[in-house]
Amino acid sequence: MATETRFPVRYAETDQMGIVHHSVYPVWFECGRTEHIKSYGLPYDELEKMGVMLPLIRLEVEYKKPVHYGDIVIVRTSIAEATKVRLVIAYEVYVEGDSHLRAKGYTEHAWTSTDLKPVNLSKFRPDIYERLTPMFNEATGVRPGQ
Repeated sequence: MATETRFPVRYAETDQMGIVHHSVYPVWFECGRTEHIKSYGLPYDELEKMGVMLPLIRLEVEYKKPVHYGDIVIVRTSIAEATKVRLVIAYEVYVEGDSHLRAKGYTEHAWTSTDLKPVNLSKFRPDIYERLTPMFNEATGVRPGQ
């Protein structure tokens, strides 16, 4: 299941040529990530209040085609891999009304406690792991009832 997050490109996100600066894409990924995790019924801020963090440990972006000031951006976000200790999220960036892929990438995160020590989520917070079972199933291709 992919979610789509839409927003307009702001002038401050562009360079002198009106093209979105490369440093903006990770911020857009974060917007997509927080909305995607929220779609499973467990917002990021709630996860953190429950003592679970998802610090970034790897980021990759591949730029395909420029995005410009005034475009409406669509960030398509999906779970690429989910284990009890790591989470890999994939992103595709499009412009509304155009099917050409503008950028793609992924972020990798570790499940940690609030002191940033890595944890096995199913042992550390089985209640959270249970609530996020649909996300883990999505990543492995397991369908409910299998």
